[in-house]
Amino acid sequence: MNLPKPKKINAERYVAGLSSFKQKTAKIKLSANESALGPSPKAIKEFYKVAKNLKRYPDSDGVFLKKVLSKKFKLDPKRIILGSGSDQIFELICKAFLTKKDEVIVPEFSFIIYRIYSKIYGAKIKYAKEKNFKISVKNILSKVTKKTKIVFLANPNNPTGTIVNKKELLLLRKKLRSNILLVIDDAYHEYVKEKNYLPGIKLFSNSKNVIITRTFSKIYGLAGLRIGWGYGPKNLIYALNQVKPPFNINRAALFAAAESIKDIKWLNKEINHVNKWVKIFYNIFKNLRIETNLGYGNFLLINFNKIRGNSKKIFLKLAKSGILVRKMDVYNIKNSLRITIGNNSENKKFINSLRKII
Repeated sequence: MNLPKPKKINAERYVAGLSSFKQKTAKIKLSANESALGPSPKAIKEFYKVAKNLKRYPDSDGVFLKKVLSKKFKLDPKRIILGSGSDQIFELICKAFLTKKDEVIVPEFSFIIYRIYSKIYGAKIKYAKEKNFKISVKNILSKVTKKTKIVFLANPNNPTGTIVNKKELLLLRKKLRSNILLVIDDAYHEYVKEKNYLPGIKLFSNSKNVIITRTFSKIYGLAGLRIGWGYGPKNLIYALNQVKPPFNINRAALFAAAESIKDIKWLNKEINHVNKWVKIFYNIFKNLRIETNLGYGNFLLINFNKIRGNSKKIFLKLAKSGILVRKMDVYNIKNSLRITIGNNSENKKFINSLRKII
């Protein structure tokens, strides 16, 4: 009997940060870079308000939210596209631009969804070596060929937490051919306070060959609602809209996101909390002789080579105590774990458990 057969897809499946271990929901989840404090109370209130009228379809273009975003960041609403998380924006970019003859450049250690979507749409991945877990503009440029179509990078980078300064980013765009699309993922930009750093939106808002993405899943605490957005030149955003499905953002997400953007007080509370705990974690890891860097996101990457520890065993011991962190096998970073900053109680319990294990 001849049965339907799917086409062969040469891409790995995305493996998310675990929420449960051995069928038991984790007491403490520090594996997915989710918000430490959760959504703004105003966003939660709006969510419940909208929930009373779920029979209505959402606005397929998200006009209301685009107006809020354009006012907040001084942008052209016609150049904004909304997605079911920034993940969907990456997929739309790959769908609209890539063919089997194309190549995509990503940093050696970068968000794996870039390579997954690129491979799904037939492109070949070129990996640019990093230096001490820092993205190298020189190495990215060395990977450029006639077939290069897109360069993806996150700034700050996930999972390393390092940044590319504004001078380096401007140099990258200048040195790349004009027909190569540069995609900058601003997912963690709010946490950075360095003078030599600027987010993609501020650097490239008027560029003709850059698309910037942002998300409500991290600092705004709306990971469960799946909403993100992108900004770029009108002709490129038009192309993305051509392949975007209708009603891709639900009503609750649209209105909760709008309220999140407006709540500056809650945003600053999250930023201050995370930056405080990043420094605390860094100093504790240093005292325990665990290698790490002072990252610029809501997470830290740690390595156990110096103390001859085994990341797999440490992961299992933490998991058995009800604490889930992120294994780095899928990123090919050996003997390492990524730790998300949680709330005060979660952070203290993690540190106490880690000290007992080490």
